[in-house]
Amino acid sequence: MDLNFYTNFAQNVGQQEAAINTLQAQVASGYAVQTPDQGPAAYETASFANDQIGQISADNTTQAAIQNQLGSVGGLLTSVSNLFDNVQSVAEQALNGATNSSDQQELSTQVSSSLSQLIGLANTTGSNGQYLFGGSRGNIAPFQVQSDGSVLYIGDNAQSLANIAPGTSVPTISNGEVFVSSLNGDGIANVTAASSNTGSAGLTGVVINPVTSAAFQQGSTPITVSFSQGANGVVYTAAAGGNVISTGNVTSGLTLQLAGEEFTLSGSPAAGDQFTIAPARPTTAFALLQTIATALADTGNTPAQGAQTRQILNTSLGALAQYQQAVVTAQAQNGVTLQAVSNAKTGNASQSNALQGAVQTAVGANIPVAIDNLDQSVTALEAAFKAFASASSLSLFQYL
Repeated sequence: MDLNFYTNFAQNVGQQEAAINTLQAQVASGYAVQTPDQGPAAYETASFANDQIGQISADNTTQAAIQNQLGSVGGLLTSVSNLFDNVQSVAEQALNGATNSSDQQELSTQVSSSLSQLIGLANTTGSNGQYLFGGSRGNIAPFQVQSDGSVLYIGDNAQSLANIAPGTSVPTISNGEVFVSSLNGDGIANVTAASSNTGSAGLTGVVINPVTSAAFQQGSTPITVSFSQGANGVVYTAAAGGNVISTGNVTSGLTLQLAGEEFTLSGSPAAGDQFTIAPARPTTAFALLQTIATALADTGNTPAQGAQTRQILNTSLGALAQYQQAVVTAQAQNGVTLQAVSNAKTGNASQSNALQGAVQTAVGANIPVAIDNLDQSVTALEAAFKAFASASSLSLFQYL
């Protein structure tokens, strides 16, 4: 038999086997185009789409990490909010006048316990071992207790953004601002009573002129309200920088309009008493709770001592309200970020599905057709072997 017969048969078998291998690969992978030479344009389209799918997958991993991190932060902020609410209740209980010295000592102990809890909450670590409120310095406890009992923040306010979807990034870390960002007093003025006061008066204010009050807070000149004995009773004098602002007789329910606020005098001042209205300055939540605990612990039995405690507690409640609002704001910001992550997660799923569809369209194999072609090719190859064996009148295995 002509040698060309065998050569042609071998080439034909090689081609059919190559076709079968290609079909088997298509059925196994689901792709008709697996290398650039099989379809350059389709391969390029699929490669670009797969790169995008890979980026989305990386973004999804980032989303999960951020959700875990911010979920922990949200839970802690709720705990901090509850703690501040409890401290408020304690201070209000002391202010209602129904507590005795022993009760107030117990209330002081409660606030001291809350202070310890607050430090613990502020120094909580996440699942990754990083401190949640340390900013970019997450490997160090951000709130350090000093030898004098004060708490120092050694974290920072740095921000770090991460992509959670194409064109969308969100913060990945939190800082300790919610524990150190508020001002003492009501945020405008901080009222203190002189330790030498012998009367039972207190002084509290509310803002009535935001522009004037803001200017006062940004300044540095305090206002003193002093009391002296006049011909017709006790007289008050309000002065700032050596200049008298207002003066007059003390009457029941006296109100003074100073620094853009309306201050109400309660109780009865004695001649020689004095209050200082100073521009509000930053105070930490830790210092605030320490102030409240100390005031409750140092409560005396005289009307003057009671007035001193009430003045501190009333002033402290103003600062506490700022921290309560700061927590609400932080919770809202945290919620907005979590919602953005959730929205990105939904968007990424839709985009990933669309890209996978594009890959399938570009290089995907029609599996039923590929299986049918594979069956036909295998059958054809088997038939070729039989024909060859018949034609050569020899067993194929003699030539293998």
